[in-house]
Amino acid sequence: MIAIQVAAILRCQHSIVGRRLSGEIFLQDFDYAAPISTNEAVQLLADPAHKAVVMAGGTDILVLLRERRRRATLVVDVKKIAELNELAMTADGGLFLGAAVSCSRIYREAAIMEKYAALVDATKIIGGWQIQSRATVGGNLCNASPAADSIPPLAIYDAVAEIAGPKGRRQMPVAEFCSGVGKNVLARGDLLVAIIFPPTEARSGAAYQRFIPRNEMDIAVASAASFVELDEQGIICKARIVLGAVATTAVRAAKAEEALLGQSPSDELFVKAGALAEQSASPIDDMRGTIEYRKHLCGVLTRRTLAIAVERAQAKNK
Repeated sequence: MIAIQVAAILRCQHSIVGRRLSGEIFLQDFDYAAPISTNEAVQLLADPAHKAVVMAGGTDILVLLRERRRRATLVVDVKKIAELNELAMTADGGLFLGAAVSCSRIYREAAIMEKYAALVDATKIIGGWQIQSRATVGGNLCNASPAADSIPPLAIYDAVAEIAGPKGRRQMPVAEFCSGVGKNVLARGDLLVAIIFPPTEARSGAAYQRFIPRNEMDIAVASAASFVELDEQGIICKARIVLGAVATTAVRAAKAEEALLGQSPSDELFVKAGALAEQSASPIDDMRGTIEYRKHLCGVLTRRTLAIAVERAQAKNK
């Protein structure tokens, strides 16, 4: 069996990991495998004898298994696969981000902050610093939460997901990866290998912000990521705005983007774009915020991230 060749499959007989007033909570029993190659991981995930799940950082999946919100007979730990731990600038000036790279590795890289600042904005606020040493952008994407912090930044950069499966490899835009709340395009045997970013232009900038009720370690009530590129005269020639936590998946604010093109950056322009971004949101009412409140936040966060994005773009050319 492949798993035996790469790492012993261990039968996990777990002790109590938490308690509730109603009684003891046990982490469900499962087999564990830690393959060292992508192909071996794909074969384990495709094995019909198991209901397999991937563990990259474990900050989401272990909680889901403990709370019985996910079921699994096999957990495939991909942290030992070299390809999934690769973090490097590509030959054309883009970025290769392995699916098992931790958030803390990302925001420690000066080159990433210079070229993909919105990604750094997001990775710095995913949980606390203890979580960031384990949590991964790949896992955050696969978890497919509408409030995921990394997804709007990935979308504004036109990042591409590279997926390995039983039939080979394929690529697809990150913007098409999530199909609903907690749902993505991965089928049995599929493994997210990496997220690949195209190069950014010298006169471009981006930013990500969210609103949360507490100061830290909370999920977004609403979020926004903005990207702008300026021409030689300082006019906006390219713009992308993506909203989070206000629909079942991240939402592109196309009308707001169109309003920015060919315009000189200004507070008045950002207010206009923010108002248009509100129209792209389709949030729900819940205990964390009303529809009206969430739409208002979309406008505020769009204005703020646009201002920061332009400031970062201008700073590159001073």
